[in-house]
Amino acid sequence: MKQIYSEIIQFRGTHYDFGFMQGKRLKDTHTVINRENQWKVRKPRFTVEVEEVKTAITRFAPGIWEELLGLHAALEWPMEKVLQEFGGYRINYVKSGCSILTGDNYLIRNYDYHPKTYEGRYILFQPTDQGYAIIGPSQRITGRMDGMNEKGLALGYNFMHRKNPGDGFICCMIGRIILEVCANVDEAVAMLKEIPHRNSFTYVVFDKTGKTYAVEASPRGVEVRRTNACTNHFEIMTHENRNHLTDSKRRLTILQEQREHLSNAADAFRLLNDTDKGIFSDLYGSWAGTIHTSGYLPREMKAWFALGGDQEPIEFDFTKWLAGEDLVIDKILGEVDTDIPFLHMDENADWFRR
Repeated sequence: MKQIYSEIIQFRGTHYDFGFMQGKRLKDTHTVINRENQWKVRKPRFTVEVEEVKTAITRFAPGIWEELLGLHAALEWPMEKVLQEFGGYRINYVKSGCSILTGDNYLIRNYDYHPKTYEGRYILFQPTDQGYAIIGPSQRITGRMDGMNEKGLALGYNFMHRKNPGDGFICCMIGRIILEVCANVDEAVAMLKEIPHRNSFTYVVFDKTGKTYAVEASPRGVEVRRTNACTNHFEIMTHENRNHLTDSKRRLTILQEQREHLSNAADAFRLLNDTDKGIFSDLYGSWAGTIHTSGYLPREMKAWFALGGDQEPIEFDFTKWLAGEDLVIDKILGEVDTDIPFLHMDENADWFRR
């Protein structure tokens, strides 16, 4: 078993200052060094036009552009490099897994991906200039892979496929924009219909009303359905699905069959996080191993988080934090059954063959 951690980052202030702080912390870290080495093997098959990205981001969430400017100032990189790493627009995304279940005041999700992409950052950000405060793990620094905002809107997403990409935002930036500017599921659905999509994902949104929407989104269209369980295939836009859906349908069946037997959020968390229940995955080398399990309880404004399987989640009281009570811990610890290096904590977390 490999011991891993996520660093807890708490910040209250402007987007620019938040970006500047993150840039200073990122300098010369494993995350930056490993990402630079990864680009030496996987050359970008896209171009980054600064004004195009600025126009795209500021249309929806201008604060995020200020955060990127802060990163630019602190890292002292060309803006094109900042946007290639952290801009979340017209960049490539590789396959992943993930499972999501919602119920009475909970959204629980497994984040299944490759260790060499994992940043190990759990963020609490309360902006003083614009946008809603958000709690949740980051991806590509500015993006969010799941999370909840101060209004009680929670979100997670599931990968569908990456064929025929379009000009648009990748999943983690879409997740951040939704949480940054939307107060409830209806606003989130409207935004997901409007925002341009780079790849094909299902975005699951949930709020204090208990309503859950699964938004099937691709560069070619968006469809919305009500459901409480989601894995890695579309149910409406089936023509967009990959050919190999056996595991996705297997996990969905388990979620659907077991949901009626769950008494509360804790039971749901155990269904996804326990390694013997059929949802947790150890396929780390296949880009589909469960790295973390997140839980969001909008009515209580609580967030749960655990790294690896068979873990008791750490609980965060977001209401207390929003009122000014800082967290006293600075790291979340866990373990996973792999020897693959992690982007944020190990050397050689790149794509070179050794």
